[in-house]
Formats: sequence, C-alpha cells, structure tokens
Amino acid sequence: MSKQWVNQAIGKIESDFQRSADTHLIKLDLPQLDGIDIYLKDESTHPTGSLKHRLARSLFLYALSNGWVNENTTIIEASSGSTAVSEAYFSRLLGLPFIAVMPSSTAKKKVQQIEFYGGSCHFVENSGEIYPESQRLATELNGHYMDQFTYAERATDWRGNNNIADSIFNQMLKEPHPTPTWIVMSPGTGGTSATIGRYINYQQLDTQLCVVDPENSVFYDYYHNRDATISSQSGSKIEGIGRPRVEPSFIASVVDDMKKIPDTASIATMKWLEQLLGRKVGASTGTNLYGVLELACEMKRQGKTGSLVTLLCDSGERYLDTYYNDQWIKANIGCTEKYDAQLIRFNTSGCLS
Repeated sequence: MSKQWVNQAIGKIESDFQRSADTHLIKLDLPQLDGIDIYLKDESTHPTGSLKHRLARSLFLYALSNGWVNENTTIIEASSGSTAVSEAYFSRLLGLPFIAVMPSSTAKKKVQQIEFYGGSCHFVENSGEIYPESQRLATELNGHYMDQFTYAERATDWRGNNNIADSIFNQMLKEPHPTPTWIVMSPGTGGTSATIGRYINYQQLDTQLCVVDPENSVFYDYYHNRDATISSQSGSKIEGIGRPRVEPSFIASVVDDMKKIPDTASIATMKWLEQLLGRKVGASTGTNLYGVLELACEMKRQGKTGSLVTLLCDSGERYLDTYYNDQWIKANIGCTEKYDAQLIRFNTSGCLS
C-alpha cells in the first residue's frame, strides 16, 4: 500500500469537508404548540443530498485509517440508496470504482445519482440478500465491503468533533429552550442514534433520545426484548430506515424510548410537512416528524414546555415515482386518510387525538 496515496486521499476528504458549510436548523411555525418548539436539522443540503453524506465521509476515513483501502481498491456497499449515493461521490473523489448492492425496488432517482457519480448498481430481489452478495463481490474483486451496518456506530467520533449531535446542540444555544427535551431519530444503520445517544450521555445532558421505527423493521422489538436473532421476512417500505435484522451499529442501551410508526402515518406526515415548508421531503422525515408530534402532544397534555429536534433526512425529489405517486402509495403503502385527518386536527388544536 502506498502511504503517500492514503495521505493524499485523507487530505482530499478533509478538504471536501472544509468546503462544506454546516446544515441548517429549521424552526417550524406551529403556534398551536404554545411553549413547545420543533426543529428540523436539514441534512438534505449536503453535497449528495442526505444525512448519509456524513456517514459516507466517516466510513471512508475509517477505512483509510485502518489500511483497508488503497489506490486499487473497488468499494462495495450494501445500501437501499442514500449511503450508496454518498459513497459513490467519495469514491469518485478518490478515483476508485464503486458498486452498490441494493434491492431492485430502490428509487430510480437514487440509481441515477449513483451512476452520475460514476458508480454502478448490482440489484438483488430481497433486502436480506444485500449483505452476503456484497461480501461475495468484495471477495471476488479483491475489493473492500464498507459494511455501513457494522461500522456506522464506530466510524464517527461521538464525543464531538463537529458530529451531528455537536452541531445540533451548538445551533440550539440561542433558542428559547436551548437543551432539547427530546431528539428523535429513525434507525437505518443505527449509527446516528448511537452517536446522538452517546454524545448526550458523555456531555451529561438532560435531553432524551427517542428512536422511531417503521413497519417491517426489527429494531423496535429488539429494543424491548434484546433478542438479537429476530428477523423480518419483508423489508421496510420507508426507504433508508428500518432493517429486517438487528444491525451491529444499533446500540439500544443509549435510547430512552422507542415508537413504532405506521407507514401510512409516515406518508401523511411527509405530505403535511410539504405544505408547511413549501418543498418535498423523503418518507423517513415523515417517520421522524410523526414521532416528534406524538411527543409534543404528550408534552402539551402534561402542561410542559420545551423543544424537540429531529432530522430532515433527504429531499422528496428522489421519490417522485414512489412516495409522491398516489397510485404507488395505494398499491404499496395503503390509505393515509386516518392520519391525514389527525394532522388536520393538529393544525387547529395542537393535538393528534
């Protein structure tokens, strides 16, 4: 391995980071929640358009620092889309071939973005097949399987160093309730919730972490029964979050509470937020925000004030053929009328029920 090439590669990634501004923290205009403030950390403004840009950067630096990647290494990743887009970006930055192993149901826009950055896509039918197929390709090509689901929680410095938790708390300093009552996060790898939970504990903060899980995902059940062998036969329909198995990067012990969010609630909240912001967001943001609204309603009933923060994970422009297509929603997700009605009530009462 050429140490000079590795040094240059790390330098390129660090330079790319220096050219990138931090992401915005958006305060939602919700007068019906008097004394309760809700914020969205807008991760869609990263160069590759999602929260996974942070993860991909950390995974590359981790792999380079461990000596796993050199100038001739093909990068392989198991991904439902956004991580692969970001890793394709960094692979191109370093001049390395990139292959994304993903379910055939992945949004077409994500496939196009991976290919735009010079990567290629290798499709499997079942989401559970992405792991062994990625390892097989890495062995066959003498490449490196990034394995975000194992290394996400350890590749990021959770103590600070401008990680996402550090950024959130710094941006909240001038707000009416600077220490959030809750931070809400949905798990894909589990790496972001691990980073946030560890940071909260390390900094001795009073904030609680709530993780919201979509249907057909095992994280919620694992949180309650700690059985790491459980699995789901069908994958999550909320792209980018939820897993059919318990991923090594999901650290349940740093989580204070978990909620299971119906997919129809995620879609209804995604479209409700579009009306509030004037732009489209992805379905995982809907999952996050529905959990936030449930917690905010509980706080209102209890007469409490405070702030809640969650993530706007990516733009809805990636999902025009799926989550913003009524026929696709009807065929794959179901009717959202129940939660549409809840959100209409919330607009006037500040309560979902």
